[in-house]
Amino acid sequence: MKSIEDKVLSRIYGRGKGYAFFSNDFIDEFSQNSIDKALSTLTKKSKIRRVARGIYDYPKYSKLLEKQLSPDIEQISRAYARKLNWKIEVSGDTALNILGLSTQVVGKYIYLSNGPNKSYKLLNNMSVEFKKSSLKNIGFKHKESSLIVQALKTLGKDRVDSEIIKKIRKEIEPSKYSKILNDTKSSTVWIYETIKKICKADANE
Repeated sequence: MKSIEDKVLSRIYGRGKGYAFFSNDFIDEFSQNSIDKALSTLTKKSKIRRVARGIYDYPKYSKLLEKQLSPDIEQISRAYARKLNWKIEVSGDTALNILGLSTQVVGKYIYLSNGPNKSYKLLNNMSVEFKKSSLKNIGFKHKESSLIVQALKTLGKDRVDSEIIKKIRKEIEPSKYSKILNDTKSSTVWIYETIKKICKADANE
């Protein structure tokens, strides 16, 4: 029989590298005490990594750099949202950075939330800040939808050209195209028209 530690690790591995989580992500199957012990042991064995108080990840590894990469900020932010029972949406500047549309190196990533203003320190001098916002700004089912819409809003219609569309497309898995298109139908007309160009499965631009 698999130990609780093995079962927890199996669930983590099943979500893929970069996945971030906290103890209650496993509470449906195990007791709190068992989860805490399993996460502690897995951290000591370097199977997972503690990135902040109560938050862990399954780190990505670069063979080229021969080291673990920085935490996936989207995954970390979603883990905090689950932990605190908040709805969140990425801010415009952070969306640009995540999608590779900004050359600025940032240490602080900002998200909008329906919770109070909070900031959390992470590994590698990174931090994530949540700013209280009205719920009308937080309405997409898929994180990719938020990323694209917020990035386009921040850039503005006049700055979005074929190169921007290509760069965004490179960051989005084709399997997500239809979900994003359904998710963003209520967006401003020019933004939705741009998203249609981004999510063209046969695009050769």
